[in-house]
Amino acid sequence: MVKVQKGFTLIELMIVIAIIGILAAVAVPQYSQYTKRARFAEVVVASAPIKTGIEVCVQTESSIAECNSFDEIGVQQLSVVVGDDVDNAAINNAGRITMTASADLNAATYTLTPDYDNDDNTLTWAVGGTCTNADTKYC
Repeated sequence: MVKVQKGFTLIELMIVIAIIGILAAVAVPQYSQYTKRARFAEVVVASAPIKTGIEVCVQTESSIAECNSFDEIGVQQLSVVVGDDVDNAAINNAGRITMTASADLNAATYTLTPDYDNDDNTLTWAVGGTCTNADTKYC
């Protein structure tokens, strides 16, 4: 008479639980980093109206020098900082946009530096800031 095994042995159950534990130990930190990157996307999106305002200003003025404040580009600074994850928005004299994230996101900065070519009448943007650091990698 052959005895048929019904159910799982204790060893099999312990192996399954160990595998689940290992997967959870890897997944939880990755999920935390993923959610921070998703929250930082709000900072990137909040820079869009400023970027567009500078692009329009450059097209009408044919110079980046005239497009270095919120008044000159026709965008209100307070309307840009709309979310919980955006702390500050600024434009310097060269038209460089600096967005600062909230303290929850290590106050990481996202910068857009314009490069206007007078000959071709083209404007290109260089992305930088502390969000590109190896430890954060938010942008």
